[in-house]
Amino acid sequence: MRSTRALLGTVLTILAALPLAARAAEPIRIGVAGPFTGSGAMYGVMIRNAATLAIEEANAAGGIRSRKVEAEYGDDEGKNDKAVTVARKFALDQNICIVIGHFNSTCSLAGKPIYRDAEVVQFSPGSTNIHVCEGSDYTFRNLYRDDYQGTFLANYTKNVLGLDRVAVFFDNDDYGKGLKDAFVKQAQVIGLQVVTTQDYVREKTSDFAPLLDLAKNAQAQAIFIAGLYAEAGTIVKQAREKGVKTQFLGGDGVFGPGFTEIGGEAAEGTLITTPFLFGPSSSEAAVNFANKFKKRFGREPDTWAALTYDAVTMALDGIRTVGTDRNDLRDWMAGHDSREQGFKGITGVTYFDANGDCLKPATVAIVTGGRFVPAPKQME
Repeated sequence: MRSTRALLGTVLTILAALPLAARAAEPIRIGVAGPFTGSGAMYGVMIRNAATLAIEEANAAGGIRSRKVEAEYGDDEGKNDKAVTVARKFALDQNICIVIGHFNSTCSLAGKPIYRDAEVVQFSPGSTNIHVCEGSDYTFRNLYRDDYQGTFLANYTKNVLGLDRVAVFFDNDDYGKGLKDAFVKQAQVIGLQVVTTQDYVREKTSDFAPLLDLAKNAQAQAIFIAGLYAEAGTIVKQAREKGVKTQFLGGDGVFGPGFTEIGGEAAEGTLITTPFLFGPSSSEAAVNFANKFKKRFGREPDTWAALTYDAVTMALDGIRTVGTDRNDLRDWMAGHDSREQGFKGITGVTYFDANGDCLKPATVAIVTGGRFVPAPKQME
């Protein structure tokens, strides 16, 4: 009888442990949200590839906590309504412990209340609108805000380039309007004359001749594009076809291979702000990443690949440290509240203020030979 009871006890113990063992064998899952189709799909390619590389490296090293890592990709197409659908799906899936994304500011803003209410971290490697992190303890980003970027570029235009008259073309969404507002505000402070501001609608405006005529008639010395690469590439191409030789400037949304592919030779000489740029001064870690990325995917990484890679590796470090509980991960992220406590990645040190914002310096890139390289003139 005793042996029977002992055997029964052993069997029950084994059965009770089975769910725990099965749970331990389940993969760790993270969400990655971005524009994987649509006009911003080239951003999505970089985001997906960088996340894939970071996860493959983690799994090749034995996984995290003896579990493999998997990503679920949510395509928001760069549109706020699609972002809501993606956010709801990720929020409801309790196996998703953290979300990397969204990329577009309008998408991050749309998803923010959903992630906040579900108490899951939303960590953006691309959204720069000033309001992205406001009102949520669960939203973070690893790059600067548009008030910093717009101010920086206005100062660069006036103080480094020595220009006095500029036209502003902006995408009529959260990113474009926010960046335009910051640029114009600082221009007024420093005496840089904004001769005209003209908006356009992404994916709907294709003829920019009327805007270019306004800029030309206003004798603009430069045209600042606060928008994304597809429209920016079309603008510079149409400008050169019309014989407009104005200096073009762009915010970081213009940065990416899509701009040079669409703009072609017309993109040459365009100056663009970026939170990170591969170049001669890149760290050894950044160079190693670039080499691995090119070997794996057959193309060089851009800024957004680098920022996504840092975001994913930081998230995985958090899971490695505190596990997959959503609130534990939020607290771990918020604990990176000083440069000394920051996460050291290939794009620099990532740490957050009380709002979840991150400040990293801007670099100016110039298109030369179809490539983005550091501009000869930088602003100290």
